[in-house]
Amino acid sequence: MAFNLNVERKESINKCVRFPVPLMNKIETVLKDYDISFSKFVIQACEYALEELETDDKKKVES
Repeated sequence: MAFNLNVERKESINKCVRFPVPLMNKIETVLKDYDISFSKFVIQACEYALEELETDDKKKVES
C-alpha cells in the first residue's frame, strides 16, 4: 500500500513530540513539495504505520 497524503480535516487534540533534527530536516524538505502542514503529515504517517502494523499482525496470525 502506497502512502498518499490527504488534506481532510478532523477533530484533534494537541500533543508535544520531539523529533531528531536530521529527521525533521528530511520531513521539512519533503513537505516543501506538497501543500500540507507538518501536523497533517504526522497524522497521516501515524495512520499509515498503524494500518501496516495491523496488516503485519494479521499476516502473523494467518501464518
